[in-house]
Amino acid sequence: MKHLLCTGGGTAGHVIPAIPVIEQALARGVRVSFVGSTSGLEARLLAGLPVEYHGIASGKLRRYLSFENLLDVFRVLAGIWQALWLLRRLAPDVVFSKGGFVSFPVVFAAWIWRIPVVAHESDLSPGLANRLSLPFVRTLAVTFPVTAVVHFKGRIVVSGTPLRPGLLAGDAARGRALLGAPSDRPVLLVTGGSLGAAALNRAVVDALPALLETFVVAHVCGPGKIPDVQVPGYHPFEYVSDGWGDLLAAADLVVSRAGANTLFELLALGKATLLVPLSRKASRGDQIENAAYAEQRGLCRVLQEDALDGASLARAISETWGARPALLAALAGFEVPDAAGVLFYELERTARGAVGDA
Repeated sequence: MKHLLCTGGGTAGHVIPAIPVIEQALARGVRVSFVGSTSGLEARLLAGLPVEYHGIASGKLRRYLSFENLLDVFRVLAGIWQALWLLRRLAPDVVFSKGGFVSFPVVFAAWIWRIPVVAHESDLSPGLANRLSLPFVRTLAVTFPVTAVVHFKGRIVVSGTPLRPGLLAGDAARGRALLGAPSDRPVLLVTGGSLGAAALNRAVVDALPALLETFVVAHVCGPGKIPDVQVPGYHPFEYVSDGWGDLLAAADLVVSRAGANTLFELLALGKATLLVPLSRKASRGDQIENAAYAEQRGLCRVLQEDALDGASLARAISETWGARPALLAALAGFEVPDAAGVLFYELERTARGAVGDA
């Protein structure tokens, strides 16, 4: 494999897991290109990597009726035309698709030019972009072995999700020092993500009097969402980048949404966790499925968003803290594959197969 082209975007979750794969390719002297949207999100996330970036038009693939759907038909068609031109010019050996609405035009264009595609699905059930792309995909890598893929005739590989190197290098002592946490106080880390953080943020603030009786609380609220609360032991952050691995390492208990990438990271790091998945009102229900998968295996506790308020959150955190020894025992048996290595192997294998077929 001499030239790898990656695609994905719309959210950070469709880009960040691709970075460890890109880094492996670059370390082996492989030329890497990335096709994302023109919004700038994907380009910012890839900043600092020697990757050729190309932006194309992309339409959001909605599941509901909207006038924007009509406009997005033309955006998708424009994206396909641009992707056809790009892939013909770049001529990569293989395409790696991480999903998101920008990926479909690239995958379709690759199929037209007979360039093989390896796709990765993070959730238990494939998202809409990946479902549309499946007929044009050679190999599908999945995070969880129970992922249901209907009518797919290609190769399926269980890879897990690539972990960011910074998470594995987290230092608990640095994380506790950042919070000024005394050695005899456990650390509770709460993160709500960018979508739906408001409801969880409100519940955390309402639950603070009860939580601070036991924990030092680190609360990642989201940009512009820090509450006007100043009490000892409570540490709100808009966003944490470089020190995120340290905070995770320091956390004795985590409260989180149930996005697939975040969930896999928490399971891989062996963190006792209370998941609060987004409801079907705000998502397609993928977080509910993800949380149920982990809860059924004794790997976490779950509080549904429909029941979320300060009192229920405080109660659920207390119960999860009490169940922590059992959760840690179950997490010790969770197998963590070398996802980046598995995916890179599949890309090389697929590229070699394409050469052999030529």
